[in-house]
Amino acid sequence: MKEVIPPCNESDHGHVEEALPPASLERAARLFRAMGDAARLRILGVLENGELCVTEIVAAVGEKFSTVSQRLRILRQEGLIARRRDGNHIYYALADRHVADLILNALAHANELDAAPATATQEGED
Repeated sequence: MKEVIPPCNESDHGHVEEALPPASLERAARLFRAMGDAARLRILGVLENGELCVTEIVAAVGEKFSTVSQRLRILRQEGLIARRRDGNHIYYALADRHVADLILNALAHANELDAAPATATQEGED
């Protein structure tokens, strides 16, 4: 197969930023993988409104306690949520404002994509 040669040179364009550190890229990819499950994203969305006890999260998402606990473990491992204990209760909250912003931006973008009519370009992309 013949190699395609781009019609321009690097010097034709402004300064190209250096690549991000590989460790940062891998960490960000793990964050997206953790958020990439609809059920975990739903938990993050529930926590957008503030700190909740595990029992409240279970009731909000309508799943078994053990299932929710596993999802919370993954989200906590990736630093997306924080937990605190108060007696017999364990409370979870979003780790910080960055997590809330990621969720809100992802959902806003998804809503825009759903609302926009598909163009010929979008339909032909892989």
